[in-house]
Amino acid sequence: MIRVTEQESKYNDIDQMEVLDILKGINNEDKTVPMAVEKSIPQIEKLSIAVTERMKSGGRLFYIGAGTSGRLGVVDASECPPTFGVPFDEVVGIIAGGDTAIRRAVENAEDDELQAWIDLQEFDINSKDSLIGLAASGTTPYVIGGLLKARENGILTGCIVCNEGGPIAAASDFPVEVVVGPEFLTGSTRMKSGTAQKLVLNMLSTTVMIKLGRVKGNKMVDMQLTNHKLVDRGTQMVMDELNIDYQKAEDLLIRYGSVRKAVEASTK
Repeated sequence: MIRVTEQESKYNDIDQMEVLDILKGINNEDKTVPMAVEKSIPQIEKLSIAVTERMKSGGRLFYIGAGTSGRLGVVDASECPPTFGVPFDEVVGIIAGGDTAIRRAVENAEDDELQAWIDLQEFDINSKDSLIGLAASGTTPYVIGGLLKARENGILTGCIVCNEGGPIAAASDFPVEVVVGPEFLTGSTRMKSGTAQKLVLNMLSTTVMIKLGRVKGNKMVDMQLTNHKLVDRGTQMVMDELNIDYQKAEDLLIRYGSVRKAVEASTK
């Protein structure tokens, strides 16, 4: 495989650049990321459909990764319950080194091929579930080991990587390979590669949740009402749907706990 993520930056002597030139260079590189993601949409489509089918049958979605990739998986998983009202164990993000690694790098955690499967066993992962490996390089041992064991146990596997033809893609039933090219800062995959993985995760989880019926029209009708902003947003949704005033809508929302339940209770 060609390690594009490790190739030399197209920018020389960046330590000598003026601030404005650094910012423009980073921005110029960032502009290329959505185009790289666009090329991978057919792969993302296949993965999204496969994950949706598993979840409709009662399966869960797991992400595993190390470093930036692992953190992005944890972020995406943690945002699904408040956004879509799913249980906290329905989308699970696991990072090499455990939760400590979310804030502080854990030495050599990504090099252990056996640990991912041990971590996944804590959640009783099974053949109904889907496992997505996240790794910009496409070669992280922690992720490879987890995917291979998952495959052995009949678990659907996928990945989001930024090099083509690596062992993580080979271990995946539904690989997504988004090749964004060399980073502005040579090898710093927290930059374009991380942005690409974040974009694909947004596309994947949002698409899956829509197809699972967690969105009505274009609204997050199952979102959790965890702060005043979201209560206000939910109230506006109920107002629009039922054509009632703000206070009545808010009362219904608080009583039933979600936009969907408030509207359904009022239209029976």
